[in-house]
Amino acid sequence: MEEGIWHYLFEPYYVMEPHLVVLELIAVFFGFLSVWYAKKEFIGVYPTGIISTVLFVYILWIYGLLGDMLINAYYSAISIYGWWLWSRKDANNALVSISWTSKKEKKQSVLFFIATMLFVIGVYLYFEKFTTWTAYVDTMTTAIFFVGMWLMAKKKIENWIFWIIGDLISIPLYWYKGLIFTSFQYLIFTAIALLGYFEWKKRLNN
Repeated sequence: MEEGIWHYLFEPYYVMEPHLVVLELIAVFFGFLSVWYAKKEFIGVYPTGIISTVLFVYILWIYGLLGDMLINAYYSAISIYGWWLWSRKDANNALVSISWTSKKEKKQSVLFFIATMLFVIGVYLYFEKFTTWTAYVDTMTTAIFFVGMWLMAKKKIENWIFWIIGDLISIPLYWYKGLIFTSFQYLIFTAIALLGYFEWKKRLNN
């Protein structure tokens, strides 16, 4: 019975190229490390995150998840901006601090969400890959993560809400696509994101 369960869980890897399995494991490790650093409000979130996202760009291209591939490419780019922003000091020699989003930023988040969905839909249509339900889900999660990453770079506490929603949707998506390790990664991400939200909220209240 136990062998049957393990066989079912890891069956997709029996036919996967060995180098893809190794790259996924490395990407998952650094992705986990990055989210843990984000929870701790430690700037190491960015260099570790870049390693993970660059690897996932390649992996997701192979698996045809164009939306998530683009969002990982975006992660890599905005991580450079976030890295700079988190290390920058203001006129009072203070680093950027945790805060709630303003009304303007809420409106910007909605616009970013809509614009991202339209862009990803356009990419899927261009490559003629809008043929399965995973493409529709991938489009939505891409928009969710786009906004979450932007808010995290600005240290807005609501970024965790976007991560939690996107992570929960991604768990069955990656399981279905056969990326079991990545699916487990998002399960762990969900737990860390919940802890991160309450930890950042506690720091903000203090």
